[in-house]
Amino acid sequence: MTTALERPRRGKIIGGVCAALSARFGIPKFLVRLGFVIFGLVGIGELVYIALWIMIPKAPA
Repeated sequence: MTTALERPRRGKIIGGVCAALSARFGIPKFLVRLGFVIFGLVGIGELVYIALWIMIPKAPA
């Protein structure tokens, strides 16, 4: 069973994008965060993170 792609209210560091992606795809948060760091070194990670932060809805209270 898959979960909806929502930014959690707890367990997040900045915007909850990595926590949402790890919950949705069932992979550890540190791997998703590591991926964003690696893509950030190439120059696109920050833009993708900000775009996902805007697009992924926040989980209801």
